[in-house]
Amino acid sequence: MTKKPQYEREILDKIASLETICSRDVGRSIESLVEAAKGGLLGAARSIAEHPHLNVAIVTGFFMPNGNPPRPETDGSIGCALLAASLIEVGISVRIVTDSLCEAAVKTAVIEAGISQNIPLDIVAVGELTENQNSVASLLEFWNTLASPISHIISIERAGPGENDIVHNMRGEDITTYTAPLHLLFESEKIISVGIGDGGNELGMGNIPREVIAKNIRHGEEIACRIKCNYLIVCGVSNWGAYGILLALSLLRPDWKAAIFKKLNPETENHILETLINKNLVIDGIRGIPSLSVDNLSWEFHAEVLKSAIEIVVG
Repeated sequence: MTKKPQYEREILDKIASLETICSRDVGRSIESLVEAAKGGLLGAARSIAEHPHLNVAIVTGFFMPNGNPPRPETDGSIGCALLAASLIEVGISVRIVTDSLCEAAVKTAVIEAGISQNIPLDIVAVGELTENQNSVASLLEFWNTLASPISHIISIERAGPGENDIVHNMRGEDITTYTAPLHLLFESEKIISVGIGDGGNELGMGNIPREVIAKNIRHGEEIACRIKCNYLIVCGVSNWGAYGILLALSLLRPDWKAAIFKKLNPETENHILETLINKNLVIDGIRGIPSLSVDNLSWEFHAEVLKSAIEIVVG
């Protein structure tokens, strides 16, 4: 049996500080969810840093049918793009998974992150449930034929079903018919799953007792996602989970640090957001309209969070 690496106390403390920064509450009363998921960032990062044969699938895309206009929200696709670009930069194989309603936004975000190679995109159509379930099953079968099997699946701001198999947004509205059943990918016991969310209705939140979400989150009883994962990261904004994973990896794998910092910076994040808005591909998830913001927070706010997180690593 291979002996697991031992890390200096300073590194573990820095990752704990990163988790604190990324889990800052921005008005959703997620403190109890954060506490329930404490240690998830370290667990997820160690799982990636120590795996001998990495091949990562990133799942994202949160469509808002009642937006003006109906579009995917800005949270998720940006974090996905930053994470994918950085992992590819360090030599890790990556593929992106989303549904047809979010395809254009996610694909554009990935391109604008500066990924030079053609990254595989797995797209599942939104429509009739049984047909889509079969599509996900076929996708898993396809993954099994890859020369290098998928080792990790990381979801960023991807809504999942509750106990009644209905998918809800944070307002408690039913968005099941606008959300392909990508949660079925989390059922594979062969793949290590990481869930990143900020409200209780995202993939992986099944790790948290339902009553905790019901008690602390508005509409929590309705929206609480039942899908569990190996490692859950609860953030103030889901994009911040990508920051956390990458910066934690830069501490656990110093040989990756330069490549990660090449892609992870506020300027790239702002460029992705501006491009998505200018091309009319996304809307702010809280405002429900096109805006240079994520979850009603300006780009400058997110930039300061990222700068603070980077300072933990380099300071």
